[in-house]
Amino acid sequence: MYTAELNVQFAICVAGEKDGDLEIWKIYRVLPDPKASEVGCLRVIDESGEDYLYPQNRFVVVELPEEVRKRLLAVAEG
Repeated sequence: MYTAELNVQFAICVAGEKDGDLEIWKIYRVLPDPKASEVGCLRVIDESGEDYLYPQNRFVVVELPEEVRKRLLAVAEG
């Protein structure tokens, strides 16, 4: 596994907007973005397949076992 993959974070969406680009209770990949976190946001790859900033309070960042992370990354890279 690449070093970058070891640092991959995932978050569960716990709040969304009607007709938005996020599904509540779905797991999303979080991209590192220190400036986003300074303003209370996460950079998330949403349903469009693109990364956007969303308020951190819409998500709960989760620690997943390595095997689960590998599977999620494999699906995302499809």
